[in-house]
Formats: sequence, C-alpha cells, structure tokens
Amino acid sequence: MVRAVAQRVVDTRGFELVDVEVKRGRGDHIVRLFVDKEGGIGLDELQSVSEEVSAILDAEDPIESTYTLEVSSPGLDRALKTEADYRRFVGRLVKLASYEPIDGRRHWLGRLSGIDGGVLAVVLEKEKGKLVHVPLAKVSHGRLEVEFK
Repeated sequence: MVRAVAQRVVDTRGFELVDVEVKRGRGDHIVRLFVDKEGGIGLDELQSVSEEVSAILDAEDPIESTYTLEVSSPGLDRALKTEADYRRFVGRLVKLASYEPIDGRRHWLGRLSGIDGGVLAVVLEKEKGKLVHVPLAKVSHGRLEVEFK
C-alpha cells in the first residue's frame, strides 16, 4: 500500500521511485522512500513528495501504528537492484557481492560494461582490465561507486 501511494505521487511529477523501506522501530514504523530523477533531485522536490505522500498516508491510514516518513535521494553510491538499474548505469564503476562464489570470488569492483541475458559484464578495476561475467540472479548486493573526476 505504501509503495502504491508513493508510486502515484512520484509518477505525477515525472520522478523515479527507487526504493521503499518499511521498518519497525521501537513502538512505531519508519517509512523510507528513495526518489530520484534524471540529473538529480533537489530538496524542494523531495519535500513536496514527502508532504503529499504524508497527507495521503494520513488520510488512508494503511500503517497500523505511528510512523516516521523519510524521503531522500538514493545518493551518489546508490544501490542497484533491478536489471533496469544496471542498464541505466552501464559505463559506471560498480561494487558487487554475490550470494555464493563465482570463479572463487564473491566481491568485485569494476566498470559495468553491459548486461546481456541477465548476466553482468564487469571490467575489473585493479586487475588490468580483466572481464568477468556475474549472473544478476546471484548478486546479493550491487552499488555504484563514487567517482571523482
């Protein structure tokens, strides 16, 4: 229900709903929305999303206890979760971890060179351009790495 409300709000503004987290805190819930747009999102835009989502959640009351709503951008080191995320960031530096070893490794740092048939192609940063293939289904955690140019 929270995701549907947030999706409606960001869609009307042309933003992207990157992720939704609902966590139980001490006696209440924490609802976190991560919102972005092409070129980055500003604080005023995040505030407007927060105000509208909050008003709708207050009216529809889908959360049984009290809650704190947090709306933010996913950050420069944003998590990559879907195939669409990986496609969007081809050419960028990524850090990956897998559920199980692949060719004796579980962690990689490199430039994402593509994705084909659900398999990520990554040119390793510190291994003289070695190309590795990591099935997206085996990625437990993927994240953009911050690059300073």
